[in-house]
Amino acid sequence: MTTSTPPSWSAAGLDHALARSRAEQRAALGLYLPVGYPTRAAGLDALHLMAKHADVLQLGVPHTDPVLDGPVIRRAAAQALDAGFRMRDLFDAATELTAAGTTAVLAMSYWKPIEAYGPRAFAEELAAAGVASVLVPDLPETETETNTGTGTGTGTGTGTEAGTAAATWQRAARAAGLHTSTLIPPRASDAHLAALGSVTSGLIHVPATPGLTGARRPLSPYLPHLVRRVRTLTGLPVAVGIGIGTPDQAAQVSAYADSVIVGSAVIRRMHTQPGAAAVTAAEAARDFAEGVRRARPPTA
Repeated sequence: MTTSTPPSWSAAGLDHALARSRAEQRAALGLYLPVGYPTRAAGLDALHLMAKHADVLQLGVPHTDPVLDGPVIRRAAAQALDAGFRMRDLFDAATELTAAGTTAVLAMSYWKPIEAYGPRAFAEELAAAGVASVLVPDLPETETETNTGTGTGTGTGTGTEAGTAAATWQRAARAAGLHTSTLIPPRASDAHLAALGSVTSGLIHVPATPGLTGARRPLSPYLPHLVRRVRTLTGLPVAVGIGIGTPDQAAQVSAYADSVIVGSAVIRRMHTQPGAAAVTAAEAARDFAEGVRRARPPTA
């Protein structure tokens, strides 16, 4: 599968991680954590331990209005902000993690923090820190979405404002050499998915369950078909997240997806052991790593 030509050394880290997991006939395990949760020091310790089991680390930018997130991630983001999170913490964590090993480092941020920091400066700082890709889930990614209202509908403003923001971000990311990941909206048409593929690189994200992050529901029996459809129409590796709550679910999805992203399930376990958050995160990471490694591709 084509992962797109890596535009920079930092972006190549994601392509290499996907190639390694593909060679093992499994999905790449991605683990998400808001930077600064539960504190700067404990969060960084947790990320270093999680990196021993993950192929990809997704660093979240805490935000006061995380419209796609459920209560688990909302609480973690609020705690990180209360503990004094600053954007410099993201860049410092990414620099330290990329220097320490081969785990690919991605970032996830809502648009408002990027806009406040400055899109060009944000992209340049991330690339310099070794970040491979950025997901901005509340921006439309194509003119079609902006004009027809078929985007995520997450409140970034009017269609014109959101479209301008998306174009601004895409220019900044491309100039910095970052992959630009996208999250597909519900009920996207074939034409819409193909259009998303034209402005996406590295990974395209598919929700495992509808609604907010952290939902604990059975996986849809139609998810394998959706993953294959998105992969075919976009020509990109497909990451499945939002709703992977157990190692068994990770094993199921690893059989047909290119990456499995887990966030709330790890954070939920960290909540239960606030005095040993880093160790608890490492244990959860190990369990999910064992899950994706149990998978075997379905026979044709």
